[in-house]
Amino acid sequence: MTATQETRGTGEPAGGGTRTRLVSGPGILLVWLYGVMSVGAVSRSIYQIATEFDRAPLAYALSAVAAVVYAFITYTLVRGGETARRAALVCCAAELAGVLIVGTWTLVEPSAFPDATVWSDYGYGYLFIPVLLPLTGIWWLRRSRTAAAA
Repeated sequence: MTATQETRGTGEPAGGGTRTRLVSGPGILLVWLYGVMSVGAVSRSIYQIATEFDRAPLAYALSAVAAVVYAFITYTLVRGGETARRAALVCCAAELAGVLIVGTWTLVEPSAFPDATVWSDYGYGYLFIPVLLPLTGIWWLRRSRTAAAA
């Protein structure tokens, strides 16, 4: 058994097969960052939808979508395994597409967003973490697949 496999404490692989751990090395930092972004985006979107939804419904709905994406990626990274890795990879690609589309949209047509989203201006309000995180996630998830195959 390698260090990249998860066990049930008995020495046997969880679920009868091997489950590649995604929360090792840089994966730990990714889980931490996605967790922080999840909490921030969930909190922000709940507050905005509950108190100001009529002011900028598109922006607040997109913040809620970002929150769901962040939470799902956090879960899949912690879960581990090939299926979770593939799901996280698809979500990271979708997240990157969302950041690029919304980021460009907010620059081209700022009037469409009377208030910022998590992905506005490519995540400027979040120190560009929303655009860097999926790129790093895609890199890590591809690298973890290569390491598991070796």
